[in-house]
Amino acid sequence: MIKYIPYGKQYIDQDDIKAVEEVLKADFITQGPKVPEFEKKLAEYCDAKYAVVFNSGTSALHAAYFAVGLKEDDEFITTPITFVATANAGLFLRAKPIFIDVEANTGNIDASKIEGKISSQTKLIVPVHYAGHPCDMEKIKEIADRYGLSIVEDACHALGAKYKGSKIGSCKYSDATVFSFHPVKHITTGEGGAVLTNRDDIYEKLLMFRNHGVTKEEEKFVKMKEGDWYYEMQFLGFNYRMTDIQAALGISQLKKLDKFVERRRKIVEIYNKAFDYNPYFDIPVEKDYAYHSYHLYPIRLKNNYKDKKKEIFQLLRRKELGVQVHYIPVYMHPYYQQLEYREGESPVAEEFYKREISLPLYPAMTEENVNFVIETVFNMFKEATK
Repeated sequence: MIKYIPYGKQYIDQDDIKAVEEVLKADFITQGPKVPEFEKKLAEYCDAKYAVVFNSGTSALHAAYFAVGLKEDDEFITTPITFVATANAGLFLRAKPIFIDVEANTGNIDASKIEGKISSQTKLIVPVHYAGHPCDMEKIKEIADRYGLSIVEDACHALGAKYKGSKIGSCKYSDATVFSFHPVKHITTGEGGAVLTNRDDIYEKLLMFRNHGVTKEEEKFVKMKEGDWYYEMQFLGFNYRMTDIQAALGISQLKKLDKFVERRRKIVEIYNKAFDYNPYFDIPVEKDYAYHSYHLYPIRLKNNYKDKKKEIFQLLRRKELGVQVHYIPVYMHPYYQQLEYREGESPVAEEFYKREISLPLYPAMTEENVNFVIETVFNMFKEATK
């Protein structure tokens, strides 16, 4: 009998458990050798110079924005179709998010609309690779270069994806790239995140930001070293460190990443074959410049069915499918409404939200699970649209 199938779920095997167990028996469970080992392997995988890991994707975003120089009264451009952390991380620095509408088929930021929202206060563009489909980074970089803006890629959905043959995380088109290692993502460290960069200055700021703004490197000291115990706090940072326990899990998970992405793509292939040309909803696209890593499988209800989204969603949940919606546009949340953001400013994003439902997709899904999802989806649509 099929049990509840969530929209996403971690895959943990005996190798992962053994890796964590070894750290628990070792001398260091935090600030030990596993964190730099994980960083090195992650940077190598993504073809980047540096990786700095954090205790969450949110703290990684916060650190990345700080490291590229975002500050109070600056503006940064991003998309409303994302988790609130993308925008919140800028608010932590007292900067203002400016939301750009999205492409109707991918849910990604519409690069053609960015330039019209750039002002003298704009300092940063944060494209979000929604669901694992890369944004059109070449177009975004051309705009950023023309206006002297930084780019931080929110790639929390997109580990293992590629843009025009380059791995997301290589920072070929950006100053920094952020990943998340939450359990529903491509690999997990429980909670965790990372920032990748090719810039030495950003790397050094990231290291200090996650450790209270502290440095122990003598060549960076502002004051005279007083003894071997000496260290300096040079700016306000945070305790955003990842533990060796988490890093050991990340190292073990990273070995399986390509297989995880391959399995996700295989499930999508089965879904697409079953759902293609159905009368109820549109399926995800993969543009010719993209290698999609499919963190999500977002369907978009057709015109005749979008008004029945709540009913369809509830019916799917009752039949043991843990469907979800990604996302409520950020500025529609009560907190952002208090900041005087208003509905209607990104009509495509709001329409995307009205239509979108995420179906289950994760590597541990069996063929039986996948077939159950397909059968249940068709049965529920028929029931909901009688």
